[in-house]
Amino acid sequence: MLSSASGASESSHDRDKLIADNVDLVRYEVDRVCTGLPDQVDREDLVSAGMIGLIRAVDRYDTGRGASFRTYATTLMRGAILDELRRMDPAPRGMRGRYKQLEAAMIELRQRLGRQPEEAEIVEALGMTPDEYRKLLRDASASAIVSLEALSEAAGDAHPPLSDSFSPVRQEWLPAAVADRAETRRLLVEAIGELTERERMVLSLYYQEELTMREIGMVLDVTESRICQIHTQTIVRLRAALSARLQG
Repeated sequence: MLSSASGASESSHDRDKLIADNVDLVRYEVDRVCTGLPDQVDREDLVSAGMIGLIRAVDRYDTGRGASFRTYATTLMRGAILDELRRMDPAPRGMRGRYKQLEAAMIELRQRLGRQPEEAEIVEALGMTPDEYRKLLRDASASAIVSLEALSEAAGDAHPPLSDSFSPVRQEWLPAAVADRAETRRLLVEAIGELTERERMVLSLYYQEELTMREIGMVLDVTESRICQIHTQTIVRLRAALSARLQG
């Protein structure tokens, strides 16, 4: 009995140590998601959700999976944090309507021009000043993060595919006709191929390298706020390109 009790104690100690050793991952993932979110979002609620994801990872991890524990844990933590973000519904008052207006304008321009519109063309179509447009992008950052995660899930990946020029990485709104994951992934790869080099780089650094917006800003020598805006605009571009393909 003593040996059995000792083994259980060791197992409990190992579990607690594994959790403690990876708490830094939780706060890092929260930092990655929190950029540009409204002030009313309770950061500690997201940390708590991430901790739940970490504990699940500790209890479920199987060394035979092939992935490292930190990689596996990060996936579960990110999912838990995004679920909590969806539950919070942090979009500022009226933001959903403005975000849909932005998507509609981008889709219409993409279909009419046969290419991705320039930022100036988007601003003109929306009847906004450049400053108003960039504020819209900043305020819509939470919606953009959730949008791309949904597209990635539809493609069956942990991250969005970043075209053939990058190594492959990890729908609710996609119609059933393209629900096949292989087809969805193919469409995503084509859509990503239309993005500018900087837009693809932001996606790569955020989803492949898992940098924060602040860290990406340092790499590209622009402000964190500007990276947040580029990220949001990029996600809307992807949705517009996908919509054009589905309707074409």
